[in-house]
Amino acid sequence: MVMLGVTGLLALVTLLVPVAARANVAFSLVLAAAGIALGVLIDQIPHLGLGGPIDDFFSALGHFDLSSEAFILVFLPVLLFETAIAIDVRRLVDDVAPILLLAVVAVLLSTFIVGFSLAAVTDMGVIACLLLAAIVSTTDPIAVVGIFRDLGVPHRLSLLVEGESLFNDAAAISLFALFVGMMTGERQADVLTGVLAFARGFAGGLLFGYVCGRLVCWSFILLRGQSAAEITLTVAAAYLVFLLGEHYLHVSGVVAVVTTALVISYEGRTRVSAETWTSLIDVWRQVGYWASCLIFLLATMRVPEMLAGMTGSDIVALAVLIGSALLARALVLFGLFPGLAALGWAEPISAPLRAVVLWGGLRGAISLALALAVLENPHIPDTVKSFVSVMCTGFVLFTLFVNAPLLRPLIRLFGLDRLSPSDMTVRGRAIAAALAEVRHRVTDAAADYGIDHGSAVALADSYTGRLSAAELEMAQTATPTIAEDTRSGLMMLAAREHGIYLRHYRDGKISGRITRTLLSCAARLQDGVKIDGAAGYDAASSAILAFSRKFRLALALHRRFGLEGILSDEIANRFEVLLMLQAAIRELSDFAANKLPLMVAEDAVGRITATIAVRMDAVDTALAALRLQYSDFSQALQLQYLERAAIRIEEAEYARLRSEAVVGHEVYSNLMAELDLRKQRLAHRPAMDLQLGPRKLVEGVPLFKTLSPEQLSRIIDLLHPMLAVPGDFIIRKGEVGDGMFFVASGAVEVRTETNRLRRGSGDFFGEMALLSHAPRNADVVALGFCSLLVLHARDFSALLNTSAEIRDCIHETSRLRAASLPETPMAEAEPLPAPS
Repeated sequence: MVMLGVTGLLALVTLLVPVAARANVAFSLVLAAAGIALGVLIDQIPHLGLGGPIDDFFSALGHFDLSSEAFILVFLPVLLFETAIAIDVRRLVDDVAPILLLAVVAVLLSTFIVGFSLAAVTDMGVIACLLLAAIVSTTDPIAVVGIFRDLGVPHRLSLLVEGESLFNDAAAISLFALFVGMMTGERQADVLTGVLAFARGFAGGLLFGYVCGRLVCWSFILLRGQSAAEITLTVAAAYLVFLLGEHYLHVSGVVAVVTTALVISYEGRTRVSAETWTSLIDVWRQVGYWASCLIFLLATMRVPEMLAGMTGSDIVALAVLIGSALLARALVLFGLFPGLAALGWAEPISAPLRAVVLWGGLRGAISLALALAVLENPHIPDTVKSFVSVMCTGFVLFTLFVNAPLLRPLIRLFGLDRLSPSDMTVRGRAIAAALAEVRHRVTDAAADYGIDHGSAVALADSYTGRLSAAELEMAQTATPTIAEDTRSGLMMLAAREHGIYLRHYRDGKISGRITRTLLSCAARLQDGVKIDGAAGYDAASSAILAFSRKFRLALALHRRFGLEGILSDEIANRFEVLLMLQAAIRELSDFAANKLPLMVAEDAVGRITATIAVRMDAVDTALAALRLQYSDFSQALQLQYLERAAIRIEEAEYARLRSEAVVGHEVYSNLMAELDLRKQRLAHRPAMDLQLGPRKLVEGVPLFKTLSPEQLSRIIDLLHPMLAVPGDFIIRKGEVGDGMFFVASGAVEVRTETNRLRRGSGDFFGEMALLSHAPRNADVVALGFCSLLVLHARDFSALLNTSAEIRDCIHETSRLRAASLPETPMAEAEPLPAPS
């Protein structure tokens, strides 16, 4: 009977899909209406005496004894995990501060505004009103995010809304548990205690979820190649993390599940094959679809029961609930969001879009499930149960049957469903290009299928008519400006670049870690174009080539503690990223020259081509700086890329021979096993030597070549290796001199007010401030990757005492440099002891 009920509901869901499409309404609205209808019919159908499967089906639904805890345990982990695992986590991390602020602050604001508003117009206590407010603070962003994607708003904005909704649910459910504890006497009704409990549960969920996500990703290594087991592990993780966090560690299981899914989304996709990851996402999308549909039907089937105690006085309270909830959301969207935009934490959002987000704050099955939890709790007074169930159900129905149907008219009212003039032009050009190609090839297709030439000509003539109509429509459309056409073309290039990186990853040419970085680069380019056109594209291109915070941290750790491993890994990553950027830009250049003229105006193509050329020059320059310093690693890395491409070609050739029955299954399996061994060997990047060994660097400085082995050892103890990257300010004018520098390899530029001088391998600088005890008189900037030897001021005398030749060379060089600087007298140097 249970199986009949569940499978019958799933069958009903499939029948409701075309109903929603035909009626042009939200699918959730149709599900809600069907669930309410089922709830009414459950008690009526058995009395009709129909018998057979229909009677048994409704009887099965009537005997479903799913408690609210079952709703939450069975469905909530799936819904949360499915949403979180599909999010672009790298971009989410960039916006984690505003997302958490929006989620936590918005939920708290909504809870207290709604709660105290209800307390003012009802006889219910403040805690009961706050409990209801927490329940209705969970939102369903699916419709709004879908609208954003259709409208082409910046990817960052969609991420803000999706990420906020995930942690919004987590924060609201944590508040719900807190107020239930206060209502039942398990917690003290104290504000400070409540805030601390909320913060502890939220932070604990984040930490526990992160650890679990890392464990799952580590387990993928043990299960490598076992696709079914890898996918099954994620399903088990969703439930185990929720249960362990909620019932054993007493942290927020909701936050833990979301965090685990985000970690797996970020790290896991590089731990499994591209095919497995695609299958994993498909499985979760399907499971999430089943869960969302079933929980909606099962929850709304309880609506008649939950509304049974509704009275006339509840209408006023419901109106206050609806008004205060809208007010709280409006304060966030029209008060908090502009503030975030002013601080640079979020992209500006137009008033029409904010109005759509405000009206699109639909509530759904999770709110109903939480209301059921209150209804079934024996420790909560009956008056509170009735109040919460009636108000929550009425509010959910209002959002589904009032907000949802009016969402599309609201969008049409603001004109958000209309394409911009530039998009209309691109549409027309796409239609014209496609029709011209069809008309050209239709006669060839007729010959292939043996169709007479006359029929082919008639069909081609019909396409000629459609092409003329499309060209006429284009002529009547307002011609976009060159800037608009340039924006459209750059958007196409950014989208194509995203696809290029995915293709290289699927082909096994680049690692998952590098792919994540490159996909983030493509997303930044798309956002840059959407926000500021060609200027935004240029700014994003420059930001991509800049050294990341992680790179700067690795550089600082090397300079402070001598840690080379992290820095060498970051430099190797930069090598790979630049190589793939170079390959992608070459492909984009061909696309811009051959395909783009069909879609945008000639002047815009010229601007785009120039933009791509400038970008290529910048990438070439950055790559040349690395190759100049690390030529051996560059050659080894490029050879590995070539070997990966060769293996891919070899694999495709074996597959062709197998499909043509030239080789049998046994031979093919043997060939593929050998290829897998070679793939595993090439999976590891060549080792990188930063070439910062003190002895090697010291021996490379001409000034030290005449030293005896004993003197050389003494020098090595005094000097410390340091790596400088292009653009680094090694010395700034006006600073106190705390050391001098020897250039082992690379080049730096000494910048004074009147001159710019280059210092290369074997040169030294910074000695003048040590001799004169005066502030630095110039800036020194690294022109490329430079290996330097640093001598601290405290060891300066020891260096001069090592050799008379060194002391004389440093003094003479410093005297000549001081003489070349106008009006820069040197202070009298302190006498130094004779060299030992």
